[in-house]
Amino acid sequence: MLESAPWRDPSRPIPERVELLLGRLTLAEKIGQLGSVWPQPPVEGWIEGGNVAPMQDQFSDADLPHSDRIAHGLGHITRAYGTRPVSPALGARLLEQLQREVVSANRFGIPAIAHEECLTGFAAYGATVYPAPLAWAAAFDPDTVLEMASAIAEDLRGVGVHHGLAPVLDVVRDYRWGRVEETLGEDPYLVSSLAVPYVKGLEQGGIIATLKHFAGYSASRGGRNHAPVSVGGRELADVFLPPFEAALVEGGARSVMNSYTDVDGVPVAASSELLTDLLRDTWGFEGTVVSDYWAVPFLRSMHATVADDAAAGVAALRAGIDVELPYTVAYSQELTEAVETGQLPIPVVDNAVRRVLTQKIEAGLLDRGVDLVPAGAGDVELDSARNRAIARRLAERSVVLLQNDQSVLPLTQSPAKVAVIGPSWDDPRNLLGCYAFPNHVLSKTASFGLGVEIPTIGQALMDRLPSTEFECHAGVSIAGSDASGIPDAVEAARNADLVFLVLGDRAGLFGAGTSGEGCDAPDLSLPGRQAQLAEAVLATGTPVILIMVSGRPYAIGELSRRSAAALQVFFPGEEGAEAIADVITGITEPSGRLPVQIPGGDGASRSTYLQPRLGGRSEGATVLDNSPAYPFGHGLGYGTVSYESASLAADEIPIDGTLSMSVVLRNHGTRPTTEVVQLYATDPIAQVVRPLRWLVGFQRVVVPAESSVEIAFEVPTDLFSFTGLKRERIVEPGVVTLTAARSAADTGLPVSAQLLGAERAVPHRRRFFSTSRTRVIG
Repeated sequence: MLESAPWRDPSRPIPERVELLLGRLTLAEKIGQLGSVWPQPPVEGWIEGGNVAPMQDQFSDADLPHSDRIAHGLGHITRAYGTRPVSPALGARLLEQLQREVVSANRFGIPAIAHEECLTGFAAYGATVYPAPLAWAAAFDPDTVLEMASAIAEDLRGVGVHHGLAPVLDVVRDYRWGRVEETLGEDPYLVSSLAVPYVKGLEQGGIIATLKHFAGYSASRGGRNHAPVSVGGRELADVFLPPFEAALVEGGARSVMNSYTDVDGVPVAASSELLTDLLRDTWGFEGTVVSDYWAVPFLRSMHATVADDAAAGVAALRAGIDVELPYTVAYSQELTEAVETGQLPIPVVDNAVRRVLTQKIEAGLLDRGVDLVPAGAGDVELDSARNRAIARRLAERSVVLLQNDQSVLPLTQSPAKVAVIGPSWDDPRNLLGCYAFPNHVLSKTASFGLGVEIPTIGQALMDRLPSTEFECHAGVSIAGSDASGIPDAVEAARNADLVFLVLGDRAGLFGAGTSGEGCDAPDLSLPGRQAQLAEAVLATGTPVILIMVSGRPYAIGELSRRSAAALQVFFPGEEGAEAIADVITGITEPSGRLPVQIPGGDGASRSTYLQPRLGGRSEGATVLDNSPAYPFGHGLGYGTVSYESASLAADEIPIDGTLSMSVVLRNHGTRPTTEVVQLYATDPIAQVVRPLRWLVGFQRVVVPAESSVEIAFEVPTDLFSFTGLKRERIVEPGVVTLTAARSAADTGLPVSAQLLGAERAVPHRRRFFSTSRTRVIG
């Protein structure tokens, strides 16, 4: 009977199928579609690893039987693979069992959507650990990000997952925030440029992409996780919202996750202004809004804006959150009373259920004869050679060469004796982000290993330099206070011809690391005794190659300048050590660029390059110099590329037109060199205060040896838009300047044009990106 139901007929239009099923559901069954369960089946040999979501232990209610939770239907199954170290075969069996229980428990046999984390790849045991998002940003490489996301989608779909909780689109505003590693940097254009291909990769692969955390999360006061956000509407519109707009309009994302914070005193989880007025009514978003884990009951326990969980459910659902994750707490059957008493209008419930059912039908879950878990799910190779190749390429392109003043790199000859010093030389976990499964779930147990092969930096260097004698010392731990290992490390450095000094972070959750969710920093000095170790090693006079592997930028400017060469590497994933070793030995050209600045000091440095005239150094106004040690966009290669010329096709264009700009580069060296050409805009006079510069385009280009290339940029005037005095996005007539440069601080090649016409309002569905094409010209 159920198999022949009309809503199971894939030949019918999806909206028709949704309405046919929605009309048959009782109120209790509708509310069931808005909840979730978080199955955590026991695994033999498992040792509890602690929370993988904030305050997880406070909300997991073991008293309510599982059968009662799914009795009227279920919206989502939370992380069937990603909470315990289960193989694909075991995970597939568990997921299929759960789906059958859900289907059997409700009258219409409606399965649940299965969601998983996928920020650094599928967060599951044995799955590829790709570089962290801050490393994608350092690569300035949308094409490889698209390829990575497509591979992730294929793996997720192969094991029966429908919904991925990524990407993070929060624009960095304070480097002390623990989740900097999860972001795509501090520039909205760069974030947008990488968010769109990531979203496309998931969505085109049949996975619902989730944009998070909407909105303003990264602007929390003091860089403290979950702290209140106090930003003006103009900053919210011009800095924090554009990546979400682009990912919806250009990427086609079908899900959004709310931010934990309150913005100007209103918790986002209860903000109809953001979740309905803006997201749905203004932007036209038709997908689902899912809550961040426990965000709905946080309205009671953390924000204190409601009296109980039932009231939290009413507030969140009315505001626009369709599905409560990871576990049904507030979207319980008590909501039926709220509907019956008029506190919760039934159209609000119906609209949320309509969106959930639409996505279930889009995923094929309500087709006749559908497999609840794909055949062969248990045989999916989650860490394939293809995956590792993509991870390697992205890691290689993310390595940033900060300085190489003594031209010690690349190493063309093997030193006789090398000391490898520092707490990250032999710990593979220090290459991974906090949402990588080995750190996210396995950090408290060695029973299951890492699940994937992860070479260490020491191993990779030894492989590349087989004739070199190595002596290795940690010296100190990442965050500990024990400095007793420093003397031995210093002695090894003094007796070596070259030192690799490997410093950085250990990613973890809620205090289990120096970077990651809940691991906010009081300042930007190196964690633990690492600075003391570095000073002692540098004092030996032995040439030092500093390798900084971290989740945020630290104030390492002075250390790097005293080193023979310095690399900044943001958590590069399972192939990170190989990528670093290839760059050091010249197998690979360094081509990463900084998506965040390296601060000039541990406390006084600004945390974004997007500063107005008054935001920079102001002699006569303050004694503080907040100039960065290395600016946004900085990065060196091994070749010598000069910026020869820049020109515009026309110096007067309509205010709704496109600027055509040509940039010529010349490689004077004898080896091909990769350059990341960055295009910055300046508005000399505007009706509101604007940044001195902001990114409006970039292009990775390989410049052949002893050759020139021309990059032709097409820059829509929409990229000069901002929120004006009347709170509307506009483009003003007048002079604008485009500068082709190596970084945000580089003088570069500026050209100016006059925008002609009247002030123009710019719609939400605007042109978000420049385009470019490259040709060799001699």
